[in-house]
Amino acid sequence: MASKSQPNAPKVGNVGRITNGNAVSQGQWGRAWEVDWFSLASVIFLLLFAPLIVYYFIMACDQYSCSLTAPVLDVITGHASLADIWAKTLPVTMKAAKIYTLWVTFQVLLYMLLPDFCHRFLPRYVGGVQEGAVTPAGIVNKYEVNGLQAWLITHLFWFANSHFLFWFSPTIIFDNWIPLLWCANILGYTVSTFAMVKGYLFPTNAKDCKFTGNFFYNYMMGIEFNPRIGKWFDFKLFFNGRPGIVAWTLINLSFAAKQQELYGQVTNSMVLVNILQGIYVLDFFWNETWYLKTIDICHDHFGWYLGWGDCVWLPYLYTLQGLYLVYHPVQLSTPHAVGVLVLGLLGYYIFRMANHQKDLFRRTDGRCLIWGQKPKAIECTYTSADGQKHHSKLLVSGFWGVARHLNYTGDLMGSLAYCLACGGGHLLPYFYIIYMTILLTHRCLRDEHRCASKYGRDWVRYTATVPYRLLPGIF
Repeated sequence: MASKSQPNAPKVGNVGRITNGNAVSQGQWGRAWEVDWFSLASVIFLLLFAPLIVYYFIMACDQYSCSLTAPVLDVITGHASLADIWAKTLPVTMKAAKIYTLWVTFQVLLYMLLPDFCHRFLPRYVGGVQEGAVTPAGIVNKYEVNGLQAWLITHLFWFANSHFLFWFSPTIIFDNWIPLLWCANILGYTVSTFAMVKGYLFPTNAKDCKFTGNFFYNYMMGIEFNPRIGKWFDFKLFFNGRPGIVAWTLINLSFAAKQQELYGQVTNSMVLVNILQGIYVLDFFWNETWYLKTIDICHDHFGWYLGWGDCVWLPYLYTLQGLYLVYHPVQLSTPHAVGVLVLGLLGYYIFRMANHQKDLFRRTDGRCLIWGQKPKAIECTYTSADGQKHHSKLLVSGFWGVARHLNYTGDLMGSLAYCLACGGGHLLPYFYIIYMTILLTHRCLRDEHRCASKYGRDWVRYTATVPYRLLPGIF
């Protein structure tokens, strides 16, 4: 739900209509103006069941050692009732409320009050004040890109506390995991509701709002494109990156500390999960400026999907592998561990290099080398909402000549590696790869439908040249 989406086919062209990652022409991208029955049913289903899914997974680990079938069997056989399970669930506590409030406040302060300085001394890192893509209303927002800085400061403080200050236990997140869940839900629903009310009463830019006339769809998918408070606090950028993704690696570190406390060691599987997911998180913040031009920022409006998803779904379900390993400390054989590491690193390499090739192609308008050769591209035209004709190019060299979404394939390889690190004892840690496969396949088909509508015959030529979407020779 809160996966950091990547662009589809790389494109270059008129900068007024094309963004770095995705072609975002007015009338082509952005959520629906009207809602069909299937979309409405899907929205209501997610609003009702997504919170229950999160609760079920966390409860299963807390009460049933991460078994997904045991709670159901207990209820069916009469050994436990739903009321019994709920009664054993820890409620929100004052301690958890204080921890969560301090956490979010700290991230807000780092986001708002500390301009980025990392770009001044880190070669090739792009931070500080950066421009986003052109919105459908023709607005170019400016952002203070300082996520890497916030991540570094947060983790330096974490390690300083763990080794010198000792103000709190490094297991503090695990020890308050369920009470913190309720705090995260409170924030997720609060910010989602506020964003909807703001969209109706005092939007940042009324021309970038969309109203369907359906309350549930508006609430979930959002009304405002880029809701802001003041000049710099951008809801979408803050909640997509902070507090959820900054917390991701801290959560894993807390799980590792708990494993050390319980068993006297940290298993190689826990180390692998921390390293591989840490690479993904660092990659996100290193490329935060690039992220301003991806679907999450250029397409999605800010509603419950992003607000609640980034506060609850992401930190609680993307960290299931580390949580599972606290209850089941798997020690992998050396070949298994090496295989997981190689798969994860290879997936990351494909993911990153595919996006690098696309960015290089865009920046140079094709005047570059990809895999040592001049890149090939399909010239295409499209008409924007204002009736203007534009020219663009679809890259068919490098990874983009192997499959149309090979960056997604690399992402899925990394996701599978996280899960394989947990062994094969339970299904729960494999939820992530199942979810990501569904999410990215759907996103792939959705993006291609829009590109087909936009480029017409040129898209047919492109798909004939690059026939596979994700898996060469298969799909």
